[in-house]
Amino acid sequence: METPTLDLDFVRSYFPALQRDFAFMDNAGGSQTLKPVVDKLSEYLLNYDVQHGASYSVSQEAVAKVNFATREMAKYVNAKDPKEIVMSSSSTMLFRILSLTLSKSWQPGDEVITTNSEHESNCSPWTDLADKGIVVKIWEVNPETQELDINDLKALLTERTKLVTIVHASNILGTINPIKKIGKVVHDGGALFCVDGVALAPHRLIDVRDWDVDFYVFSCYKVYGPHCALMYGKLELLEALAGINHYFINEVPYKIQPGNKNFEMTFSMSGLNEYLKAVHDHHYPDDQPSKVREKFARTFDLFANHEEVLGNRFIDFLKTKENVTIIGEQSGDQNKRVATIAFYHETQNSKDIVEQVDPYNVGIRYGDFYAKKIVEAIGIEDKGGPVRVSFVHYNTLEEVNRLIEVLDKVLS
Repeated sequence: METPTLDLDFVRSYFPALQRDFAFMDNAGGSQTLKPVVDKLSEYLLNYDVQHGASYSVSQEAVAKVNFATREMAKYVNAKDPKEIVMSSSSTMLFRILSLTLSKSWQPGDEVITTNSEHESNCSPWTDLADKGIVVKIWEVNPETQELDINDLKALLTERTKLVTIVHASNILGTINPIKKIGKVVHDGGALFCVDGVALAPHRLIDVRDWDVDFYVFSCYKVYGPHCALMYGKLELLEALAGINHYFINEVPYKIQPGNKNFEMTFSMSGLNEYLKAVHDHHYPDDQPSKVREKFARTFDLFANHEEVLGNRFIDFLKTKENVTIIGEQSGDQNKRVATIAFYHETQNSKDIVEQVDPYNVGIRYGDFYAKKIVEAIGIEDKGGPVRVSFVHYNTLEEVNRLIEVLDKVLS
């Protein structure tokens, strides 16, 4: 089936913020919010904002709404059971909860492997376990290729390795790591496999079963929703975890959701699935597959194809600037990277570059983006970190050209 061109007018009509005269290109920090998500958030608060578990009818309605949304999120990530969906306030909190609960059964001398390309939210919860005698090993990016070498991981694995945790796509490099391949190595070594999907989830369809991950985490506010986060965990693993909630709460996932999940935000995320189906139906009106995830897959293919065009346009421009170094993959190839593109200038500070762009109503950013270790490894702390430009599918080629026109002056 031939893949059509993404209809940007249709897509952008779902994002009220895009009606402003502003080009949002800091999407890796947080995407704009879908109107169906906001509508469902309002629907819940205005109609079902009561305590769950009561016998009266509105409480029962509220439970049904949240359960519906949880099932929708299970479909979205391809979980086998809605109980495998854990909701919390942020990815940072979910990684911290996971480290606390998993490590309760670990012994001094047990090992965890993480990388130096992580956002700190998937680093410090594990490195902090050194205080309990857990050995934390760092799988380092090859300084020449700026990629992770799987042979280096094999050298780090031992019979005492309990967990390997890795970013799916770097929030600075944009590089997509081959997690299915990595996961097989990890499981063959007898360890659990945890993936930070925050930087990948806005760009690609998540499939936790195909990838065979044990835990997968992403932030909903970077996937067109509200400020909350989701963790998938294999049911048998979640059931075996020590609880972190009140001592009398033993059911999954409630036992690892202290204070419970945010009901209205959870319900609102069902609006994401509505949007993905609407995009599919608009572009493929004569084709209605029997499985909803086929619709999701085709929609994300539309997104990836469009983002590759944007990424190539911007990267090709950066390559014309003699004093500019692109970090990571040197093309917009959707099989190798997401459309999060970082660079630095040999003589200009990244802060100065971004502040010269600000007056043009274009939102980009500079800094370490809480991925300090990779910025240090590249050696650009003194430049204020890299400049980061992050596109998602609702960005237009006209917006990219607008940014290029500004940067063409700033970087010269």
